Amino acid sequence: MIKISVSIDVSNLKQAETFYVEALGCKKIRDQGSNMVVLSTENCDVYLMEKEAGTRPFMSSEVSRDYNRHWTPIHLDFITKNVDVIVEKILQLGGLHEGGESGDWGSIAYCADPFGNGFCVIDE
Repeated sequence: MIKISVSIDVSNLKQAETFYVEALGCKKIRDQGSNMVVLSTENCDVYLMEKEAGTRPFMSSEVSRDYNRHWTPIHLDFITKNVDVIVEKILQLGGLHEGGESGDWGSIAYCADPFGNGFCVIDE
């Protein structure tokens, strides 16, 4: 069976570690060299990798890393028992809350980390 992990480029590793641990409840597993930290959720490892803004993600790339708010068709969903509590922590630690929806199914909050990476927080 294949295991999935997630890699997230950030411009400040310490700030990113604090954000993902304190706001989203990830657990630190280990430091991986001087520019990478491995975190874990209940069922997925998250690799935070410090990369300078303006660098290319791969040699032939025509774009460079940019930590302004950006969109990608692939994003993370963090499943929780209390969306409102998590959103408060996200805001306290420099993240964004960009709206959401709710219904009899629960609620979802559209968010971004301090490095422009979007994700959702969803009721369990």
